[in-house]
Amino acid sequence: MLIHNADLTHQTTIAYNSHRLNMTAGEHIMSEVIPVEKQTTNTAINHHDKRVYESIFDMLPSVDNPTPLVRINRLNPEPGLSLFAKLEWVNPFGSVKDRAAAYMLRELERTGSVSATRGIVEATSGNTGLSLAGMAGAKGYHTTVVVPNQIPEEKKILLKIVGAQLEVLNDSLCPTPGLGDGSINMARTHARAEPDKYVHPNQYVNQQNVQAHYETTGPEIWRQTEGRVTHLFVSLGTCGTATGTSRFLKSKNPNIRVVAVQPSAGHDVPGLRNIAQLDVSELLDRALIDDLLEIEYELAYRRALDLCRNEGLLAGPSSGLIFEGARRIAVRDKVGLGVMIFCDNILKYTSSMVRHLPELSADAVPRMRE
Repeated sequence: MLIHNADLTHQTTIAYNSHRLNMTAGEHIMSEVIPVEKQTTNTAINHHDKRVYESIFDMLPSVDNPTPLVRINRLNPEPGLSLFAKLEWVNPFGSVKDRAAAYMLRELERTGSVSATRGIVEATSGNTGLSLAGMAGAKGYHTTVVVPNQIPEEKKILLKIVGAQLEVLNDSLCPTPGLGDGSINMARTHARAEPDKYVHPNQYVNQQNVQAHYETTGPEIWRQTEGRVTHLFVSLGTCGTATGTSRFLKSKNPNIRVVAVQPSAGHDVPGLRNIAQLDVSELLDRALIDDLLEIEYELAYRRALDLCRNEGLLAGPSSGLIFEGARRIAVRDKVGLGVMIFCDNILKYTSSMVRHLPELSADAVPRMRE
């Protein structure tokens, strides 16, 4: 079963009349959903087909501007179950976390919780901090991020580039389960100690994290597959993506199987957790998960490399882990259409890739003979 470009989205005619957005009758799915971000000006005109926008916020994903689905061709072990990767790294700030960050920031603005003098403090393993700091900076708000030391050096540098004030803790996760001095508690401490300077959105408990995916990721997948999706493959971190996307898709078809992929114990896959480490999140709805797979965490890096070399997809290690889980389910279930959430790309993890796959080291590359 092929999904051609013409099948992925219905043609939409967009016209502005008295500054209102009018869509054709073909726009039949989730037209009532609140947009991810309001227009920056009353007269802003954005063209998704021409890729011309009034601001970076108008590039955020929505049913009308979805992140792409790309078929897995060479590496799918069971052609009867088509596998499609949803490429979240094409979002403006480079990851699936743009969705939650936009919704959390919008809610902070709606409630008057941020201002030129009162900024944001957030614990992050990198991606949410990048999204929040980038968006906040574009609106004139300051951001402090508290990160575990073990996140890749590339992410720490990127956080500084987008203007975040960086606070690094000796914290293997975000935070280390069972410890009271983790990154989340440090962010909470800042917000309590200096309430006029900081607000703490806390992605691990913030329902806007779930709502973002219920109103964007889920509807995008449903429309892009024309309701034919049978499997959703997700990883677990804050669990906003898993819960929000699953809740929407199961509201359309309760028979859709949701497969959550977790790394094995002792892992160092940034941003991911296994079930034993999820006490920091209040967002996971276990009733929505049909299969929970534990994958050897080293495979996250090997499968990411496979995707790069065989599919042309510059997928990060969390995507590699999800792909390995999807491969196993494809062999088991044989038939269907599966969508995998590929959270970000490999460019933030080059140092991690070299550490896990030493053959990638520049020193390991044979020199050309003169």
